[in-house]
Amino acid sequence: MKQKIVIKVQMSCEKCRSKAMKIAAMADGVSKVEMQGADSDQLVVIGDGVDSVKLTRSLRKKLRYATLESVQEEKDDKQMQKPKEDKPMEPPIQWSPISYYQQIPSHQFIVYEEKPSNCSLM
Repeated sequence: MKQKIVIKVQMSCEKCRSKAMKIAAMADGVSKVEMQGADSDQLVVIGDGVDSVKLTRSLRKKLRYATLESVQEEKDDKQMQKPKEDKPMEPPIQWSPISYYQQIPSHQFIVYEEKPSNCSLM
């Protein structure tokens, strides 16, 4: 399940913003990073299995000020639009056992031949 992590970061210049976004993008499991807030002081990180505490600590280490504001489960658009439909369960396919010996049909053919004539001139 994807997580939405909001971290408040004090960024006074464009260089600090790009540095914060680079640190967040390098974290394991991050799929999207964006800036939000009135002064673009909130870093929103969306990803699967992102360690929010570790990310906040690394931002604090580089930028001196970072506060973890919220961690939420992010729902996919597909899950919200289509509720899960219950399908009737189909019976499993049953296979017959395989025969290892080939069965030969037992047909008998009787061939009738006309009696050969003894006449050689015909």
